[in-house]
Amino acid sequence: MFWNEKMETLRGKELQELQLKRLKETVARTQNIGFYKKMFAEAGLRPEDITSLDDLSKIPFTRKADLRSGYPFGFLAVPMNKVNRIHTTSGTTGKPTVVAYTKNDLNYWSELIARNLTMVGLREGDMFQNASNYSLFTGGLGFHYGAEKIGCAVVPAGVGNTKRQIEMISDFGVNAIHCTPSYAMHLTEVAEEMQANHDSLKIGVFGAESWSENMRRDLETRLNIKAYDSYGMSELFGPGVAFECQEQNGLHIWHDCYIVEIIDPVTEETLGPGEKGEMVVTPLVKEAMPLLRYRTGDITMLMEDDCPCGRGQKIARLLGRSDDMLTVRGINVFPSQIEHVLKNIPEVGDQFMVYIDRVNHLDEMTIDVEINKNIFSGELSDLTRLQSKIGKALHETLTLRATIRLVEPGSLPRFEGKAKRVVDRRVI
Repeated sequence: MFWNEKMETLRGKELQELQLKRLKETVARTQNIGFYKKMFAEAGLRPEDITSLDDLSKIPFTRKADLRSGYPFGFLAVPMNKVNRIHTTSGTTGKPTVVAYTKNDLNYWSELIARNLTMVGLREGDMFQNASNYSLFTGGLGFHYGAEKIGCAVVPAGVGNTKRQIEMISDFGVNAIHCTPSYAMHLTEVAEEMQANHDSLKIGVFGAESWSENMRRDLETRLNIKAYDSYGMSELFGPGVAFECQEQNGLHIWHDCYIVEIIDPVTEETLGPGEKGEMVVTPLVKEAMPLLRYRTGDITMLMEDDCPCGRGQKIARLLGRSDDMLTVRGINVFPSQIEHVLKNIPEVGDQFMVYIDRVNHLDEMTIDVEINKNIFSGELSDLTRLQSKIGKALHETLTLRATIRLVEPGSLPRFEGKAKRVVDRRVI
């Protein structure tokens, strides 16, 4: 199923011509922003120097710190009376990043969400429960308007009140749900405790944080759904930038609206298909806040294979983020790697927390892991064996040793939004 088949399947010369046309328009819009006027002057560039897609590489990168330095409205390319909505990112340090939208921006954004939801089988008349934050976070409103565009009946559930969320799934006959994968796991736990009926639920749309194939299998088995990965970030509109099709093998990124590059995050060298690196994105249709070569911090790769669904080139599911990557004793570790290992151990529950400390000038990693109450026997000798099993499995994957602490089911924090599973207590 397609929402906009021509654009979703566009490729070759026709796609390149459209990308170049929109790139030139975007470059022209950026000249209304002081940061970009200065960038071009310092690089010895003029907007008219961008005459081919290859010329994009002449333009310096834009970083999140640049956007924060323009707080609140320093990156607006339109007058304030053309702005129809404002969101901010969930930044953890300093000022948040402000993102703004014109009426056309909001139309394009809902169009991309409509493509994504149609691609996984949703259609007019389906019931869509949006268990995402309706606030400055872009996830809630982004999916809301896209689902309405294709004719779904949207339940704006928001986050929290989990038992009521589960009751609504059953009472309303909800077909699809959108939330973070962490909250989906919490919903699953509570639904099992309630012995709730969720037979109407067929599709789960999960994003805003990295999650593993093991978590996908777990959610699909326990909820009897197909679970799809969603990618986006506020600076690029929000959710909807890339999305899995029914093949569930990589995410289609909408190349008519974005130019994607993969670079080595250290050397900034451009990488080819199949090489993992940091994704750099130039959005092509943003009016209020156009960006050029934005370093997302997300680690992925361009995939080489064509997709049987007929849509364009995909990116691989995210490995993690370059800016929340842990470096422990010189080794790079992503929380998603830890989660992947733990999900392969049946005696382990759904939740974990990672603590990093510096002891006698050395990094020490401690991982609190909930026990699966349905499988674990509770015998002391079994506790010792399980600790050893987890430690060995993590060491084989991470090449690092960690202290494993087994904790009771339900004792670790649950997250309604993005999971915050890492506490770095090192004092540098």
